[in-house]
Amino acid sequence: MERTVYLDNNATTPVHPEVKKAIAEAIDLYGNPSSMHRPGQMAHYAIEEAREKIASFIGAKPEEILFTGSGSEANNTVLNSIYCNIYACNIQDAGKKENCQNHIITSAIEHPSVIHTLKCYERRGIDVTYLPVDKFGSIDPENVNKAIKPSTGLISIMYANNEIGTIQPIKEIAEIARKNKIYFHTDAVQAAGKIPINITELNIDFLTMSGHKVYAPKGIGILYVKKGIKFCPLIYGGHHERNRRAGTENTIGIVAVGKAFELLAKNMESDNKKMLALKLKLKQGFWERIPDISINGHPDKSLPNTLNITFDYIEGESILLSADFDGIAVSTGSACSTGSLEPSHVIMALKDNPESAHGSIRFSLGRENTEEDIDYVLEKFPPIIEKLRKMSPLYISNYGGK
Repeated sequence: MERTVYLDNNATTPVHPEVKKAIAEAIDLYGNPSSMHRPGQMAHYAIEEAREKIASFIGAKPEEILFTGSGSEANNTVLNSIYCNIYACNIQDAGKKENCQNHIITSAIEHPSVIHTLKCYERRGIDVTYLPVDKFGSIDPENVNKAIKPSTGLISIMYANNEIGTIQPIKEIAEIARKNKIYFHTDAVQAAGKIPINITELNIDFLTMSGHKVYAPKGIGILYVKKGIKFCPLIYGGHHERNRRAGTENTIGIVAVGKAFELLAKNMESDNKKMLALKLKLKQGFWERIPDISINGHPDKSLPNTLNITFDYIEGESILLSADFDGIAVSTGSACSTGSLEPSHVIMALKDNPESAHGSIRFSLGRENTEEDIDYVLEKFPPIIEKLRKMSPLYISNYGGK
């Protein structure tokens, strides 16, 4: 192996060196943040300082920031809160579902933590609408408007897709929700740190983020809950997080993610400008060197670091393993779906073509990538694709093995 090129930053990011230093310092904050003594209050202060940094980054109030164990937990917490409200309404109205807002609108390309949770709730009687996307993976706000029913209680649309990078018209969808007095949630796990987010301008009710997508460690998620919203916890127990998430706080993880957002506030614009330039170089290089490929996602309204390509006639898993042999780390889609034999539900929503979905590879860049990394990938990938296609029955049937 000549070198290692990590292009799977949408799955997880390496911990930033400055975040590592913050972690080392936080290790000595051993006190329980709920305790009144000095060690406990030192930990409490560090947590509140991190909360303020994150709130400032998205234009929220510190008391609107809730820490969870992951982005998936944050998403589940929002959906559970809505489900609790529906359940309570059914009890109060003696099972008259027509009096309760038991309808949820989402998209066909949401993260599994949203899709799978809503599938579960459907089996419990919740009405869910899964909006289609166009060939670029975009949601039409008018389709959101048409899907609204008198019983609609929540609209949940991700800010940017984790597989193809398409950025959704969140501001327009949030306005539709506000006009119809419907709660609006956006999964911003992939958007946070890659595009500006301003809660005040968006006027949304719930927003989720994750530490390990922004160069902090795994095991820490973030949930924004607009002040005044009726809220039902996912985890009950103590009075932690203002009675919204029980369990002694992960002080080290919270301090780390606070530091990560502090660094993003300083470096996000320059880092993303660099990643976009590298992404465009990679995209152009593939177009020039490899035939029979297609780009998945919006050509312009896309995350600056995310490039998803379908390589016709071959399996994505074969490409991934061959690339790994050359030290190149990429993905066939969401890391949360790894191990599934099913094609990507995101690519299927765009193309409804299992063969195309199986041949898709996600390249997601990070702050540490260089031009030399891109040159290396463009050197190694053409022979990988050529070799695999020569062994592919689909390719042989179309080109006679030439």
